[in-house]
Amino acid sequence: MHNSASTGSPVQHNDPPAAKPSGGCPIDHSSLNPANQMPNLPQTPMSSQSIGLPTERTMSSIPRAVDTEAGTGPRQTWEYPSPQQFYNALVRKGMETPAEHVETVVEIHNFLNERAWGEVLKWEKRVAQDSDDEPHLARFKGRPGEMSPKARFWMLAGWLLPSRFNTEPPFDRHDWIVRRPRDGTEVRYVIDYYSTPPTPDGAPGFALDVRPALDSFQSIQQRVAVGMDDVWEELREKGWGKSNRGGNTRKVVGG
Repeated sequence: MHNSASTGSPVQHNDPPAAKPSGGCPIDHSSLNPANQMPNLPQTPMSSQSIGLPTERTMSSIPRAVDTEAGTGPRQTWEYPSPQQFYNALVRKGMETPAEHVETVVEIHNFLNERAWGEVLKWEKRVAQDSDDEPHLARFKGRPGEMSPKARFWMLAGWLLPSRFNTEPPFDRHDWIVRRPRDGTEVRYVIDYYSTPPTPDGAPGFALDVRPALDSFQSIQQRVAVGMDDVWEELREKGWGKSNRGGNTRKVVGG
């Protein structure tokens, strides 16, 4: 879907949550612990909670750096909230979800963020030099109530041509600030999260639209170059059969 990564849920479940994701990520990332730049999330069970939930947190593969007085600190990775923390955040925001489904929701949440980071790295590799260290996620912000210009464009396209384009808006949006260690440059990425029809095995489907924001001339160049690559790939597939070229098509199958 318009330069997106499509994926199925990696979670095997016979009784998935009935409702599709809505309202965006429940975690408030604006309130951060200054010691580690992570959200302050309570682990205390809610009084209305029907079952106990794990309090263990999972480390992601997404690198972050701890800034020190001497410069950039040792490599660390971002940490995902525990199922208990996630459930507490859902309740506080009025997004009631049965406690027995929360572990599945958290696994999907983590899986989608890992996929999003993989898409970011594909963009970053286009401008990286051989000697560069890996980029890292400096900070991020959830913006579920703010539709990106590109999402608005595709909503308009769906309204005009519903048989060809998706008419569902993204259920969440994140802005990620990625820092390049070579020179400290920070690049904003916009990520739109979409629900798609279930996979053949019945698991919920998702699509991610990940791209650098049009904040700099280099990002504009990247977007134009990738857009042209996609056009030529589509022409090759239609005119000369499927191309074996890799690296520019961002279709991912999960699950």
